[in-house]
Amino acid sequence: MTEGNETVQPLRWTRSRPGESLDVNRPVVKAIARMIKAGERDGVRRLLRTWHPRDIVELLVQLPLKRARRLFLLLPAGPAAKVIAGLNDDFRAALLEDATIERLAEILDSLDAEDAAHALTELPEEVQARLMPQLREAAVIREMQDYQEDSAGGIMTRKLVAVPPGWTVEQVVAEVRRRAHLIKKLSAVYVVDAERRLIGYLKLRDLLLRPSDRSVSQVMRTDYVAVRSDMDQEEVVRVTLENELSSVPVVDADGRLLGRITADELQRVVRDEAEEDMHLMSRVSPAARPDDPVLSLVRNRLPWLLAGLMGATLSGSIVGAYQTQIAAAAILASFIPIVMSMAGNAGIQAATVAIQGLAAGTLWIGDLPWRLAKEMLGALLNGLAAATILGGVVVLAGPLVGVGDPVRLAFTAGLALTGVTLLAVAMGAAVPLILHHFHIDPAMATGIFITTGNDIIAVLVFFLVASAIYL
Repeated sequence: MTEGNETVQPLRWTRSRPGESLDVNRPVVKAIARMIKAGERDGVRRLLRTWHPRDIVELLVQLPLKRARRLFLLLPAGPAAKVIAGLNDDFRAALLEDATIERLAEILDSLDAEDAAHALTELPEEVQARLMPQLREAAVIREMQDYQEDSAGGIMTRKLVAVPPGWTVEQVVAEVRRRAHLIKKLSAVYVVDAERRLIGYLKLRDLLLRPSDRSVSQVMRTDYVAVRSDMDQEEVVRVTLENELSSVPVVDADGRLLGRITADELQRVVRDEAEEDMHLMSRVSPAARPDDPVLSLVRNRLPWLLAGLMGATLSGSIVGAYQTQIAAAAILASFIPIVMSMAGNAGIQAATVAIQGLAAGTLWIGDLPWRLAKEMLGALLNGLAAATILGGVVVLAGPLVGVGDPVRLAFTAGLALTGVTLLAVAMGAAVPLILHHFHIDPAMATGIFITTGNDIIAVLVFFLVASAIYL
């Protein structure tokens, strides 16, 4: 690449590990950003012509969004399609926002039907409606969109090898070779009857070790585990973990084979579910994205903030109702943050463990009595330990700062702290299980029920104990 009479060395990208950003690539990012800003389209195209799609993906996510969109529009349809397939949902949606209908149709037609259907769901509904008639695989995509987005049918791929039981091992091997360019990773060959009902499967080792003239019916395995197309993706992950599967076939209500869910897709589901739970536990809408406009930020966050405000208002009302106790012993007010913090931390700890257990399938509603008893015993010991430490500090430091009757104050603070810890842990352990039983995402527990609820309980219990001891 030349610039005037000077020869400019081509910019090269140093590939990093996932989540890592290498300093050596920063000059490359800045140089390409300057080229995009200057409108050097041909120069950018020539530069990226030899780049691997994964390197282009890394470049895009490090560029400012405005520059990334312009760069994406410069890519030919083929490379653009490979780049789109490598992006996460949020960034893909943001990147495609400025693309024209014709450009989008060209890119989606370069993708496999499954990838195209997945990318299509990230676009606004009016854009989807305009795009659909222009897509070559519109019929297949519509069929896939009939499944719920978070169901097994919504995340499956139709790329698989299915054979009849009358074939020989030699014929199966030939079929695997014939379809090798379509399927990246193959862990099993499925066996189906004339109605395409799943009746067994073959592992790759079976194809290597069994005599080539043996029939599939003689060597196939029948201990398969399949999931229904309407099964929730979280349940699919649980099934695969319990059975130690790297992929799983998907069937309809009559047992007919529809597709399979790959290991890569299972990993994506685990990551997406963890991100969703993180949003809920942080009291942020799961629909929130880093590039959301201001109005979307307000829409996604305001309801959660208002719910927290209601809880804080109620906590404030409780404090106001105990003005007499505060007036009688003003030092009590300084312990309110301590008690509320202890309640929040203890409740979130218990809730987090419960949510993890539910996600792993090791907890259910029948565990509630036993789990509560175990958590309450632990909470009692933790509460007593914290109360002893707090009480000791009050007794020792009280005379130094002029606190009257430090022993009574220490007993009040310690007793309140222990009681609050017990109640907070009980709520943290029970609420996720109860929400899960009623098909509500238990991650919501830490967002509203635990954090806000425990603040209210902490203040109320503290002043009830203070009233009983001081008045």
